[in-house]
Amino acid sequence: MTETNPAVTEADLHAYADGLLPDTHRTRVESWLRDNADDAARVTEWQAQNTGIKAMFSGYEKSKPTDTDLVRKGASRPVWSRRVATAAAIVAIFATGTIAGHYGPGLFEKPSLQLTASETFPKQAQNAFLVYASEVRHPVEVFANEEAHLATWLGKRLSIANLKVPDLQSLNYHLVGGRLLPVDGKPGAMFMYENQTGERLTVLVGRNPANTTTSFRFASADKVETFYWIDGELGYAVTGEISREDLRKVAEECYRQFPS
Repeated sequence: MTETNPAVTEADLHAYADGLLPDTHRTRVESWLRDNADDAARVTEWQAQNTGIKAMFSGYEKSKPTDTDLVRKGASRPVWSRRVATAAAIVAIFATGTIAGHYGPGLFEKPSLQLTASETFPKQAQNAFLVYASEVRHPVEVFANEEAHLATWLGKRLSIANLKVPDLQSLNYHLVGGRLLPVDGKPGAMFMYENQTGERLTVLVGRNPANTTTSFRFASADKVETFYWIDGELGYAVTGEISREDLRKVAEECYRQFPS
């Protein structure tokens, strides 16, 4: 994409293709697309792929076809039905190598993904990892030997009655512990894990009552990879200096264990 207008980023184009771009920015992007045929063709291709994925997993969808809010507080569908719809979205992403509008090998070839200004959650997850994962003596506030207390304490602060600390031992990561930290100015929870070689990763949980969409995305910053998703009012992020394939496995395991 030519950088004659740096205000139109690749993330803006993906948001436009996914129908997630605010109306206040649509005119600017549409003007850009009229003058940039290559970007217009890419957006058209992404929109076609969106349509194909929706058609592929339409059997899981219980809401109206125009309803993009698959996981929304107060939805009339039963929790299990909502969970199946969300799981179907994850399957579509992993099966086709796509993350919220970022399709094909290009995503994995790019060293980093430029985020829109509103996407602060993955950046906060990356910052928390960088600050605490390298800490030797005080990486967490509550260590793994008090796991039950950790879950109760952080669950209470985040108003999550059944907050579960993910068990990642099947992936050879053991719990180091966790801590309370701010996420968008509200209480958030961070869990830290370590494998036998000393590699660490973090799992961040934050609450945002204003959220009305579901998204699954990768974000990169230097060697730090983050996989994050939104489920109703809650945001989750798994961060580490590990391969995306390994991070994906951790994210899938966390998704299975976290409450919906």
